Amino acid sequence: MINPMDLSGKKVLVTGGSSGIGRATCIQLSRLGAEVVMVARNEQNILKTLEQMEDGNHIYFVYDLQEIDGIEPLMKKVISETGPLDGLVHCAGLSPMRPLNMTTYKFTNELFKINFFSFIELSRMFSKKGNFNSYSSIIAISSTASLQGDKTKIAYSATKGALNSAVKSMAVELADKKIRVNTVCPSFVETDMFEEYIISAGEEARTKMLEKQYLGYIPAENIANAVAYLLSKPSEYITGTDFIIDAGVTSH
Repeated sequence: MINPMDLSGKKVLVTGGSSGIGRATCIQLSRLGAEVVMVARNEQNILKTLEQMEDGNHIYFVYDLQEIDGIEPLMKKVISETGPLDGLVHCAGLSPMRPLNMTTYKFTNELFKINFFSFIELSRMFSKKGNFNSYSSIIAISSTASLQGDKTKIAYSATKGALNSAVKSMAVELADKKIRVNTVCPSFVETDMFEEYIISAGEEARTKMLEKQYLGYIPAENIANAVAYLLSKPSEYITGTDFIIDAGVTSH
């Protein structure tokens, strides 16, 4: 039987693989035959992810992506150990919520470091000659918060909107190198981060959100499947777009 999403022999770097969507992505890519290179800051949680992955030549690097200046030497080390990569998936991110009167420059800048600036720097290094194979794919996990406004999401929405905008220009610029670039935009996904949000917002928020997200909360594996698709050959004509998986949120 043919599996159109077979990723055997592909080397894919995944950030944020220690939890949530990143963990689900690492697990699913390993099931599809990919060799996964994980980058995250919590080694203990990375090891928990590895325990759930299919056997393979997977490796990991412990690194805090808020340290932007260190990403270039990190990527040089990655490439020296793995050779050229076939994919980059940026799942690392923060999603704290604050009203406008608490949205300081320091707070906003910290969010941009991990959610946006690190992605640009990773992509810059990924796309250098000798660091990637032809027909590679770069994917950033964005959010429907980039498309719809809500209270307390000013900084978070701005970082995700920046991803969506950057990807469109990156797709044009990197087309000659045969690198595709896209975002995946989920609404609320069943992760620990989501549960933390419910704790801070109150349990009534869970019921209220289902009025908009009427197909229910999205399992992280569904987002991982979308990532796998965008890494695979069947998506070879998709670039510069925002892949929305929202259980109905943006249909309102």
